[in-house]
Amino acid sequence: MTTGGTLGRRVLASQGMSVTGGRVPAENGPGVVVIYRNLVGDYGTDCLLTHPGRSDARQIAGWEGDLAGTGLTWHELVRLADSPSPAAEGVEDTAARLLLVLPLLAESDVPASAPARLRAALSSAGAPQDTVRRAAEHLLTHLTRRSRHDATWGSPLSGS
Repeated sequence: MTTGGTLGRRVLASQGMSVTGGRVPAENGPGVVVIYRNLVGDYGTDCLLTHPGRSDARQIAGWEGDLAGTGLTWHELVRLADSPSPAAEGVEDTAARLLLVLPLLAESDVPASAPARLRAALSSAGAPQDTVRRAAEHLLTHLTRRSRHDATWGSPLSGS
């Protein structure tokens, strides 16, 4: 999908659609616009790749129950989060930027530092401290498509 002209709210508003989302422009290189649709019969997330100085965007991923498209690596997500563009309109807080683009994660093996970085972003966004560790584990497990085992959970199959 390619959209010409202005992105985000104005593009979809011109088509009679309301939308929420965020712009994550990067200082050096492409940025991302994340659009959350919650309309009757049309809900999901669209992720558009943008380039500085250009008015068009290319859809790189969509989320309508499961990620479709190329997505991004953890390294690419962190690069986007850590390089806000002061000259462009968009989200500047690095924690909020990481959380906004996190659904784009399409890498099964993330660095050992990823859980700590995600916990810090969740804390910065106001997540309750007693839930941050488990929330970060669940998010990364789901996004990387791994099974998760918590030894403290009882199971009728194991007799515990």
